[in-house]
Order: sequence, then structure tokens, then C-alpha cells
Amino acid sequence: MKERERLILSSVLALLLLTWLGFLFHSSPDFAGSGLGSAFGIAGAVLMLIPLAYPFVKRIAFIRDRVTKRVSLQTMMTWHVYAGIFGPLLAIIHTGHKFESWLGITLTAVMLLCVVSGFALRYLTTYVAHDMKDKLLLLQTARGDLDSAWGVLENSPAEAKALPKSRLLAAGLGSLGIDLSPGGPAGEVTRLADSVADLEFAIRTDELFKRWFSYSLKLHIVLSILLYVLLGLHIWAGFHFGLRWLS
Repeated sequence: MKERERLILSSVLALLLLTWLGFLFHSSPDFAGSGLGSAFGIAGAVLMLIPLAYPFVKRIAFIRDRVTKRVSLQTMMTWHVYAGIFGPLLAIIHTGHKFESWLGITLTAVMLLCVVSGFALRYLTTYVAHDMKDKLLLLQTARGDLDSAWGVLENSPAEAKALPKSRLLAAGLGSLGIDLSPGGPAGEVTRLADSVADLEFAIRTDELFKRWFSYSLKLHIVLSILLYVLLGLHIWAGFHFGLRWLS
């Protein structure tokens, strides 16, 4: 189910970004204020309000105790994710690709950043965490194999002399497809040492991404607050300047 959800939302995210880029080829200045355009805007705004429920329910104990008796937090998270991506899609359609006012441009930019940060927080952080967990298990196994191979090599002094004297040179030639690794126990130690080094580098890279993604939640919250402020101003401006399709 998670794979299906990831596929659906990845597709919608790609569609959302492609729809936004439509302003390069198309613009309809009157669509946003028309009856159909307003319907898209209202539907998008309502959907974008739904994600507000999840953080309140999750963080306020007395609300959580009452709500989760009927609806699980996992179900609310699903609503949060789907509404949080389909709402902006309808909002982009509502614009008619007319980006002229500073409010509309800022609202659109913040909305897209909010969606992307939420997607990263929901899926990329989970992927990196699982990937790092798998690599740590492989590293533990590889280190055990390396210790065993090194023990065999220590009992064969003649084989130990076959180890490359310059590991950096051997590694550089290996990256070019020139394999100078010796055979036997020395070759096994060299191969396992390279595997351990590669896994350690990959894990450090995952840790770096994990630290970056750890800021995604704070960024997502800040962007969400800014999004709702700008959305409120946009709705106020719509009423203030009048709904053209009613006139």
C-alpha cells in the first residue's frame, strides 16, 4: 500500500510541477475570477485547510484522545498527505497561469515549496533511514568477514607480502578498470577492505542527508504557517476587490 501511495503521490507531484510550468506556454487572465476558476480555487483552498487537522490532533492530548477513538492518526496522516498535494494542484489550475501580483506569485512559490518539503519529509527521510539501516547491517557483516580474512592472512606471512604497497594508487587504478589486486588471502582482504570503505562512505553520505532532512519538519512548519497567512490574504483580496463572476 505504501508503494502504491508513493507512486500515486509522486505522479501527482510531477503533474503539479508540470502544471505550474504551464505559464511558459499559456496564460488566461480572466479564468481565476470566472465561475469555473473560482470553483477550482474554493475547492483547492478547502483541501489545503484539511491538513491543519493532523498537527492539532497529534500534538493536543485531549483532542487526540477523542478523535483517535474514531479515526486513527495514520488515517489522518493519509488525509493530510493527499489533501496537501491535490489542493495545490487545484489551486494552480485556478490561477489560469496568471502570475502578476506579488501576493499571487509569493503564495504560489510558498505553496510549491511546502508541497516539496512535505513530500521529502514523508518519503525521502524514510527511504534514507531504511537505506542506512540496511547498509549498517551489511557493514557489520563485511567487517566480520574482513576480520576473518585478516586472521587467515596473518597466518600466511608470504601472502601478506602480496598486499598492495600503495592503497591509493591501487584504488585509483581500480576505478579506471585496471585491477591489480592480488589473488588468494591477500586479494580477499583487499576486496573486503574496499567493500568496508565503500559502505562506510555510503553511510556517512546517508547521515549527511539525514541531517539535512531533519530540518525538513521545521521548514515545512514555517512554510505551512506562511502559506495559510498568504492564503488568508488572497481570500480577503478576492472578497475586497469583488468576485467578477457575480457582477
